[in-house]
Amino acid sequence: MRDSDVLDKNPHISRSALEAMHGQVFGWALSRSDYDRAVAEDLVQQAYFELLSGKARFDNKSSLKTFVFSVVQNLARSRYRRIASRLRFVEAAARSVSQETVHPVEPDENAAVWKAVQALPQRQRDIVELVFCREMTIEAASSVMGVTTGTGRVHYDRAKKALKKQLDSYGDLPDD
Repeated sequence: MRDSDVLDKNPHISRSALEAMHGQVFGWALSRSDYDRAVAEDLVQQAYFELLSGKARFDNKSSLKTFVFSVVQNLARSRYRRIASRLRFVEAAARSVSQETVHPVEPDENAAVWKAVQALPQRQRDIVELVFCREMTIEAASSVMGVTTGTGRVHYDRAKKALKKQLDSYGDLPDD
């Protein structure tokens, strides 16, 4: 890592490392924002601000990717907590207005699999997306989700079993 590439307030992070994982980070932000592109852009921008300002401090206790994904996850949670009370009041008016959402590129590759993944409970969907779409280990994905590795493994195992059962019902998929 070159000295000129290091962030001033976060010396363990390089700009080039952030640039290299930007697509993955944005994909995770899209997922955290129900594929609303504007919200995802805001989440990523806020995450980068937190990293650049030193408010989110990386101390090499996990991988950089896990840390940045956790920052996005925490920002998304905070954002939705803040707006939850306002949402109840706006919800009645918003029912008549349909919001356009952006659908991810990855799931279109196999619609049957993505449909089965969407039917999973939230935490199982999260672990499947992080492990398969975002190329994380179960340990890193668990850290991003804010659960223990054991809990992450349980969600992963349950998700695999549920997906196998769902996909077996289609009958035309090849066996492993």
